[in-house]
Amino acid sequence: MRFLLRRGLPGLALLLLSATPSLAAAGPVDSGQVAWILTASALVLFMTLPGLGLFYGGLVQARNVLSVLMQCFAICCIASVLWAICGYSLAFDGNGALIGTLNKAFLAHLDAVRAPTLLPESVFALYQMTFAVITPALIIGAFPERVAFPFVALFSALWLMLVYVPVAHWIWGGGWLAGLGTLDFAGGIVVHTTAGVSALLLAVMVGKRRGFPAALQPPHSPGMTMMGAGMLWVGWFGFNGGSALSADGSAANAILATHLSASAGALAWTAAEWVKIRKPTSIGIVTGCIAGLATITPAAGFVSPAAALAIGTAGGLVCFYATLYVKHRLAIDDSLDVFAVHGVGGMLGSLLLAVFALPDLGGAGLGEGGTMLRQLGVQALAIAVTALWSCLVTYALTRMIGAITPLRVEAEAEYEGLDIASHGERAYEYT
Repeated sequence: MRFLLRRGLPGLALLLLSATPSLAAAGPVDSGQVAWILTASALVLFMTLPGLGLFYGGLVQARNVLSVLMQCFAICCIASVLWAICGYSLAFDGNGALIGTLNKAFLAHLDAVRAPTLLPESVFALYQMTFAVITPALIIGAFPERVAFPFVALFSALWLMLVYVPVAHWIWGGGWLAGLGTLDFAGGIVVHTTAGVSALLLAVMVGKRRGFPAALQPPHSPGMTMMGAGMLWVGWFGFNGGSALSADGSAANAILATHLSASAGALAWTAAEWVKIRKPTSIGIVTGCIAGLATITPAAGFVSPAAALAIGTAGGLVCFYATLYVKHRLAIDDSLDVFAVHGVGGMLGSLLLAVFALPDLGGAGLGEGGTMLRQLGVQALAIAVTALWSCLVTYALTRMIGAITPLRVEAEAEYEGLDIASHGERAYEYT
């Protein structure tokens, strides 16, 4: 102990101090672009806190809403700390095919300008941190109302480091999939495929909620869900528009495509629901909106506004029927439709990108010598590899963590609600 006090703690202090980025370095920084990416960072964080929390919270029972909000908040804190310690460095530093380096651990040695952008690397790291926050938070929609909080916290931390960070490096950090020419503008593969596939497997491994599907109660607050969806929609402007990493026409086109796809997806889902059950619902229209947003995400910066309408419509319809298939045909209790909406939407958009990015359809093109069929093959390979890796790691982590801490709460706690059973609080006080 005396040795640690004399040597270990001062050494750690020196390491942390050396990790502080220099503020004296100068470079060709564009203040307008910096202002936009800082704003976009706030918008993406706004998607998780409070957007996703309210969206998911309204869909569960009143006795579980705080547990969902708590999980989102905790994951935000965990992911942010891990990203600063080593996640950013492993994802975005170095030229390794599979993983980056630890040269920028603790956000040390950040460059004055992150090439090829006109942004300080600290701004780039902050923006990417918000993506690392929301991705594992998406997964909790697969198992609300029945999973123990320690499992959620530990799984989210390890999943971030073993799934999100490597895949982000493969595609966005100069890894092997980037070398093949994989296109993913804002996370159809890196975010939505990883989270969606992992969520589906977790839903199977955790098991169904009590009473699924016959005796389940409806969402406790559709109004809360609609407010959360509205926040997600607004925040998605930063998610997709910020991924241009500049304040220019590319960002504007990405935001326009995002908005149009969300609108088309909401209308397509509502139309399908109207045909199916003869009543358009508030939950349906906002779920369709999220489907349109997830589907356009990988393509937002590469396609025209007209293509965004087509992609959003396809996303709304395909995700609607995917939800029915997962819930009713497969009888998998992916409670808040993470796979059917985010996973299916992200994969669909990643494939449609190869078609609608063609210049003849108003797209930005596929690069020199790129053809639709070749790009389609590259996109399909990236999706397949990412889905397989997500499944393997998720299965291994669930088994390993399940041996350390209970995966699922006791039946009595599930009946009582996780707000009281896990956190000793209630979202609402009844008199």
